[in-house]
Amino acid sequence: MVNISTVEARNEFSTLVNRVAFGKERVVLTRRGKELLAMIPLEDLKLLERLLKRLEDLEDLEDARLALAEAEHEGTISLGQLKHELNL
Repeated sequence: MVNISTVEARNEFSTLVNRVAFGKERVVLTRRGKELLAMIPLEDLKLLERLLKRLEDLEDLEDARLALAEAEHEGTISLGQLKHELNL
């Protein structure tokens, strides 16, 4: 991964796009030495999105397991009881 200033990126935009799109480089754009954003190949973005979805699914699964364990430990009430308690 290389760091390039926004000024340099603006001056060499088409070359930079080709490096990322076809050369599969990952580029971090900086301004005044601070990292601002990354340019990555579309394939990398799609992979990151799939990985994020899987992580979210794993978190949801863990939450469901914890909820089931809590229900087994503390018990449950019927919908009718819940409506009664909520005065519905």
